[in-house]
Amino acid sequence: MPDTLRYILVIAGVTFLVRALPFLLIRRPVRSPRVRAFLDYVPYVTLAAMAFPDMVLATGNWYSGLAAFAAAGIVAWRKGGLIPVTAAACLAVLALELLPV
Repeated sequence: MPDTLRYILVIAGVTFLVRALPFLLIRRPVRSPRVRAFLDYVPYVTLAAMAFPDMVLATGNWYSGLAAFAAAGIVAWRKGGLIPVTAAACLAVLALELLPV
């Protein structure tokens, strides 16, 4: 068996176990409010952990990506919709990319 296929099978097995173990180990509903709150935020934290490096490094300069992230976060925190958040991020990148360094 080629090494590549072996790696793919190991990754598939680990991915399956990570997703299946909670269903196999937790038989009854979780009643603890603290554990339920933790489990409610797991998808959001996972998405943020996967997307944050790409957001910061998408522009080629980490400082303009970080400024875009901060600007988008501030507008989103103030209940801005998708268009204002995107516009704030784009304007932050544009402003920093036009500045001579």
